[in-house]
Amino acid sequence: MSYKTRKEVLPRSEIEALIADGHHIVIYNGKVLKLDNWLDRHPGGDMAIFHVVGRDATDEINAYHSDEALATMGAYQIGITGEKIWENFLPPIQGGVFRKRGSIAADEGISLSSSASSSSQEAVTQKPAPIFTNEQILKAERLKLIEEDENRQLQHDLEIFPSLDYNTQTEIGTKYKALYKRVEDAGLFEPNYRGYFSDFLRISTMFSLSWYLFDKSMFLSAICLGMGWHQLVFIAHDAGHIGITHGYQMDNWIGMTIAAWIGGLSLGWWKRNHNVHHIITNDPVHDPDIQHLPVFAVSNRFFSSVKSTYYNCVLKYDIFARYLIPLQHMTYYPILCLGRFNLYALSWGHVLLGRGPRHGKAAWFRWYELMGLSFFAYWFFYLIVYKSIPTAGQRWMYVIVSHVATMPVHVQITLSHFAMSTQDLGLSESFAQRQLRTTMDVDCPAWLDFLHGGLQFQAIHHLFPRMPRHNLRRAQRYVLEYCKDIGVEYHIYGFVHGNQHVIGKLGEIAKQAEIFRDCERHLREEHVAEMTEAK
Repeated sequence: MSYKTRKEVLPRSEIEALIADGHHIVIYNGKVLKLDNWLDRHPGGDMAIFHVVGRDATDEINAYHSDEALATMGAYQIGITGEKIWENFLPPIQGGVFRKRGSIAADEGISLSSSASSSSQEAVTQKPAPIFTNEQILKAERLKLIEEDENRQLQHDLEIFPSLDYNTQTEIGTKYKALYKRVEDAGLFEPNYRGYFSDFLRISTMFSLSWYLFDKSMFLSAICLGMGWHQLVFIAHDAGHIGITHGYQMDNWIGMTIAAWIGGLSLGWWKRNHNVHHIITNDPVHDPDIQHLPVFAVSNRFFSSVKSTYYNCVLKYDIFARYLIPLQHMTYYPILCLGRFNLYALSWGHVLLGRGPRHGKAAWFRWYELMGLSFFAYWFFYLIVYKSIPTAGQRWMYVIVSHVATMPVHVQITLSHFAMSTQDLGLSESFAQRQLRTTMDVDCPAWLDFLHGGLQFQAIHHLFPRMPRHNLRRAQRYVLEYCKDIGVEYHIYGFVHGNQHVIGKLGEIAKQAEIFRDCERHLREEHVAEMTEAK
């Protein structure tokens, strides 16, 4: 269908029909954007777009894009909504069902609210398509218990957070825009090169010590190398958010050089993964950053094998998970020690399978990263580990110690989310409320910011992802005022207290998993006994 002008008002039913036909329609500042031709060019990956189809993504788009990128949005505009407040559709990737034009025409005069054109209250309570796979053994009982616990947690969130009606949530979004303007006017988005100079001195010292100590103490050399990698991750993170120079190509070149050539990791993989995490934070079905079966489960929804929309596969709660999850509060730190090896596998998979942008200004990322990952394997695993270390035992020690030394960054990342809400509060919840509800910050003295990489202010970072991390502490007072104004708690704990929250949450889920496992074993034994008696 062609449109006469980009200012043409498109009825809600027409937007629904477009999505039903497979088009990727996103609402931005009242404008209707058709992003079909942008999917394979989007530097942040196609998955991020899939999760905002049919939604008003104004806050998300503004938060993640530069002024230069925002200026290009008009090229994809096909009309306007003509509605003061847009009531979100459930995106197809999350289970949303959309009517084609024929069905809409047949329904006219009956009720458009029977489909995705629902009332505000229906939008709040609308749930995604079923998230569980068919399980033959004790499925009904298990799902009943999980549903009861989910409802309890959902009710808790509904009681402590502001109303989910669209007017209230729109007001929270309006105040978020004002907050964004305040921190922008305060200069907190300006590049902080002084902070990066300090980072350079610290990291170069770590790498120099690693080289100097290599012949004197291989153990200390490995620790220094790992500490250097640990610190580099924070710079790569900023680069992935275009938060260093705010220049797209320059920041990505910096990030990929650091991540792939020096660290052996793919920034392209991280961007695709991380952008989805920012948009649909802490959702067990959609957020890859909390999908760690069979070793971790932060929600008992994982007990029934969640279908991940990111990995497009079922995360099976199999025999390994049944025995590992009840121990997760004890294995949390040991497993995080090996986290970097998992990142290697994910990075190579992303690059070799070409999951990043194939066209546009980000198309060269794949090839640059492929060369970088290969170079890393050559200089670290071949030249240093194989050629320069004489014995197999020393080689294993050097690899393990250097990688375990990077463990604090994995603790930092999981600490911010593992203990927080994993509930889906529905289609009307504002971007800002979701980020504050699902993310915690870590309190520490300013002189320890370097150890946390500045990302102990994770909730603030989620509100302002393009803000240089060296400026996040300065933004804290603005966020505190905002939270007080909208009536949402700002979660911040000391490092020890925060770890206790995470271990407590993992322990709670572990206990539930153990009870489920024991009950199932008991019922199986009873079933076998009954079958034996029947014979």
